[in-house]
Amino acid sequence: MERKLSTILAADVVGFSKMMAADEVGTLEILTNRRSVIDSSIKEQGGKIFGSAGDSVIAEFDSPVKATECGVQFQSKMQALNDNIAKDKQMIFRVGIHIGDVMIAEDNLFGDAVNIAARLEAEAKPGGLCLSKTVVDIVGGKLKVSFEDAGELELKNIDHPVQ
Repeated sequence: MERKLSTILAADVVGFSKMMAADEVGTLEILTNRRSVIDSSIKEQGGKIFGSAGDSVIAEFDSPVKATECGVQFQSKMQALNDNIAKDKQMIFRVGIHIGDVMIAEDNLFGDAVNIAARLEAEAKPGGLCLSKTVVDIVGGKLKVSFEDAGELELKNIDHPVQ
């Protein structure tokens, strides 16, 4: 099994099921628009999407700096897009980013790095990013963003705390 070190970005819409229940067609139209913005940001920062289901997207980057830039960039764009529409139509994302060893199987990636990124996404504030300490340590002062330490997190199905 081939392995490599990758930075994983996981993103998901807050309250997507509720939005779909209220207006399937309208929600899918908004999602399609938002995904084009996200997909463009991922490509622009050198990332590659390897997983997508419904409202979620998982992408791989060679650099944690590029992954973080991507997350910050598209969250900023999402906020601007949401400012122009009714509150019940706003699509707000959460983002999780982690770096680690992954296994490659065809066009997919597997391993703790992927699982932890997805669990960090669930811990992110709506409209925000949750980065592992490993990513924060690497990104450091390379970006003009501030970080808030969330401490050690007990993540679902991860057998050790993640900071």
